[in-house]
Amino acid sequence: MSMAVPLFDLNYDEREEKAVLEVFKRKWLSIGPECDSFEQEFSRAIKAPFALSLANCTAALHLAMLLLNIGEGDEVILPSLTFVATANAVRYVGATPVFADVTSLEDLTINPEDIERCITPNTKAIIVMHYGGHACEMHKISALAQKHSLKIIEDACHAPLAVYDDIAMGLWGDVGCFSFFSNKNLSTGEGGMIVMKDEALFDHAKLLRSHGMTTLSYQRAQGHSSGYDVVGVGYNYRMDDIHAALGRVQLEKLPADIAARKNYCTQYYERLKMEDDLILPFAHIRGSSSYYIFPCWIDGGSERRDGIRAYLKDHSIMTSMHYPPVHHFTVYKPFARDVPMTERAANGLITLPLYGHMGSEAVDYVCDKLSEALRSCPA
Repeated sequence: MSMAVPLFDLNYDEREEKAVLEVFKRKWLSIGPECDSFEQEFSRAIKAPFALSLANCTAALHLAMLLLNIGEGDEVILPSLTFVATANAVRYVGATPVFADVTSLEDLTINPEDIERCITPNTKAIIVMHYGGHACEMHKISALAQKHSLKIIEDACHAPLAVYDDIAMGLWGDVGCFSFFSNKNLSTGEGGMIVMKDEALFDHAKLLRSHGMTTLSYQRAQGHSSGYDVVGVGYNYRMDDIHAALGRVQLEKLPADIAARKNYCTQYYERLKMEDDLILPFAHIRGSSSYYIFPCWIDGGSERRDGIRAYLKDHSIMTSMHYPPVHHFTVYKPFARDVPMTERAANGLITLPLYGHMGSEAVDYVCDKLSEALRSCPA
């Protein structure tokens, strides 16, 4: 079913097509010069000392666990209100996920006070997820990490170019992880980036990315090396030059895309702030956001929320829900913990359409129909 207002729409044009065709003309498709250039440009864009392109953000999260020596017997504190990949990476290395609550319905990022309640002698790291592109309370979380000698991993999948107190998301902690999945602000279909400030971690990440090999095939093809050694057990987590070429174009477009998203979010806030049954998270933000999604919370429980989503679908408006709490999934139920604000949020969250070329008329249409839906599906 085609939607008049989709949840997301790609910001693609002839520039992405041209970039990919240039890769085809060079006849080198796997990891190569485009990946190198993308890494350098991304690094400059967020002022990261080191950046490494990867197959996806899940690979970045997994490598973050390995780079920080997290494993069996360790506990990692993370939000349950996140995509399941955040928790899966903890389980990949045999560590235990400990789910912390979100702060409030107005601030859906992880609650520093609940993080502190979760800390035990086995705690090794904290994973923060900058929900919707909005910064977590990183000053408080950084202080907790320093106090208890914990590592910080940033799941910055929503937050490319987002900044808090002049520090880009991804650079507050020890390792930052980004996603370029097809519905993200910076879209390559599949793809990710890992960033860090420590050169030793970067060198280790390069080995882990490609089977523990000391050189890449492109380096050997260019005559820079005649062989390679394998110095550790690594993975095939490489990006390829086709996706990197798309990423470079998307990175150029990203500031304008974020600016447009910000304007549409402002329009949403102005149109919907008088609705008594709605709470609009992140009306007041820390720093600057990437405005990845526009969530709102509907009073009246999940049944009413689902009815409103159905009403909007009937009027050709696509919505979503970010996210079902991870501890609700069968495989994570054994790790469930009392997170009342997360539970309350999950019962009413709805994600409204947002993309850079959405247009003010589309925002108005969504707001009009949401207002109708709230009256058609009373609490």
